[in-house]
Amino acid sequence: MSTPLALVPPSAWQRALRQRSLVLGAALTLLLLLAAGLSLVWTPWSPYEIDLELKLLPPSAAHWLGTDAFGRDVASLLLVGARSSILVGLIAVGIGLLLGTALGLLAAARRGWVEELIMRLADFTFAFPAILSAIMLTAVFGAGIVNAIIAIGIFNIPTFARVTRASANAVWSRDYILAARACGRSRWAITWEHVLPNILPMLIVQATIQFAIAILAEAALSYLGLGTQPPQPSWGRMLSEAQTLMFEAPLLAIWPGLAIALAVLGLNLLGDGLRDWLDPRLARAR
Repeated sequence: MSTPLALVPPSAWQRALRQRSLVLGAALTLLLLLAAGLSLVWTPWSPYEIDLELKLLPPSAAHWLGTDAFGRDVASLLLVGARSSILVGLIAVGIGLLLGTALGLLAAARRGWVEELIMRLADFTFAFPAILSAIMLTAVFGAGIVNAIIAIGIFNIPTFARVTRASANAVWSRDYILAARACGRSRWAITWEHVLPNILPMLIVQATIQFAIAILAEAALSYLGLGTQPPQPSWGRMLSEAQTLMFEAPLLAIWPGLAIALAVLGLNLLGDGLRDWLDPRLARAR
């Protein structure tokens, strides 16, 4: 069985520090979390305060990254926008992780028509990507962050179901699983005690990758006006508002674009590094 992260031996942590992608990804992800956490207690200026006399100011000591077309401080908008991205990512990935993992474990444990039904439902869900699902939800219930979270979460469910089922099927063929079944252990006991702990590292890696996808999806939906709604700041909506000012104030598009790129890069590097760390055979094969 896999060793919990809290009980990882010191040599494993030393190996983790030698993983450049893991270290860089963890640093960028930590920076994202710190920005979101800082916005809960402090921002340079109020991100909701509009002052047209201060609009489109260049970076200065008072406004580190300048101001937007409404006179709002861009640095403050970026900090609070990080909080929105993390909120959407956490809930959407949580929905996919919980429901998708449960369905994948059920498919691997029962097999037969149960597995076939779950996989066909997953295929059907894949036909409706997050943005298309959000458009349909918006047409029925109206635009908003809740509908964006639901749409992205639904998109994550089949992804986790497929990853869980494939990983669990590999575990079910192991000798110790056959021994547990020979001892009379039920399928659900084996799933909880042996299968889930062994596929947990793979699920953690997949969660970081889906988190990055969720941030991109949230930014895209907000850019289209379907995600986070005013006055709550959002990186995607900052890009949308800056597109008409590309020649007058190009920095307005660069800052949120850079924030999205660094957040997604950090999570992808973190997932790649975790994959190599948790399974050193992959690192040696590269």
